[in-house]
Amino acid sequence: MSKMYYDKDCDPDVLKGKTVAIIGYGSQGRAHALNLRDSGISVVVGLYEGAPSALTAREDGFSVQSSAQAAGQADVVVLLVNDEKMKAIYDNDVAPCLRAGMTLCFAHGFNIRYGQIIPPADVNVIMVAPKGPGHTVRSQFLENRGVPCLIAVENNATDDAKELALAYASCIGGGRGGILETTFREETETDLFGEQCVLCGGVAALMKAGFDTLVGAGYQPENAYFECIHEMKLIIDLVVEGGLSFMRHSISDTAEYGDYCVGDRLITKAVKEEMQKVLSEIQDGSFARQWIEENEKSRPTFAARREAERDLLVEKVGRRLREKMSWSDRT
Repeated sequence: MSKMYYDKDCDPDVLKGKTVAIIGYGSQGRAHALNLRDSGISVVVGLYEGAPSALTAREDGFSVQSSAQAAGQADVVVLLVNDEKMKAIYDNDVAPCLRAGMTLCFAHGFNIRYGQIIPPADVNVIMVAPKGPGHTVRSQFLENRGVPCLIAVENNATDDAKELALAYASCIGGGRGGILETTFREETETDLFGEQCVLCGGVAALMKAGFDTLVGAGYQPENAYFECIHEMKLIIDLVVEGGLSFMRHSISDTAEYGDYCVGDRLITKAVKEEMQKVLSEIQDGSFARQWIEENEKSRPTFAARREAERDLLVEKVGRRLREKMSWSDRT
């Protein structure tokens, strides 16, 4: 088993007296900024001119400046913007402000792993990646709990980069949930693989295929939605709470037996071989190049697919049903 670090292994004082510039104030940016401040760390927020989130950041009591101004006065610069926007912000606003001994921090390794950002050798390059959405990072912190974090060190210019990463993770609550050391390469490749083959691409395709199979066989779309989409959360919640065994303990024996009988028929050798191809495309940079080129062309394929997916029957049925679900905050 890999070693996990907790608050007792971290020294938040490593960050005391330093100014942290949070570049971006979305879900993660806001959570990091608030948690750091509550942990006694000096924080400034850097945003582009006219950023909609600037009002929220000011209402939260932060000094909001341009990304360049924030980076210029910081000891630690944390880039918490979308992967596809990060290179331009780094090149234009952050890179000119870097000084020897500063720390550049990321929450995802994409731009370092695929060479979109190449920092100078005299700055620390670290990663602190919470394994949960920003609102959960914040809410768990307020409950004196924490979302587990990954940390990584790509460049250790000041000989204390790991200590800085541990301190940062602790200050946003990660030391309460557990901190695992990894590398930029491992975090990036496993994250992309998990998103594509399981969490997003795999699960979404499986749910749509199940829905289409039932509707195509003449069953009511509403019933198909409940069975193949809605109940997915119930199962995942059980897995998150206690693992696969707890989920199987909680469902009926009929469902558990069906799990054992059918799961391997769906995830066949051919599917696993395709997963290996996907992983290879992530490892050799093919997927990254494709995504970078898609953004350079203003996302024509991405936009078309997004629009087409919104028009699917499963989405229309789901929207109609969710409007009637009184327990749901989303409609």
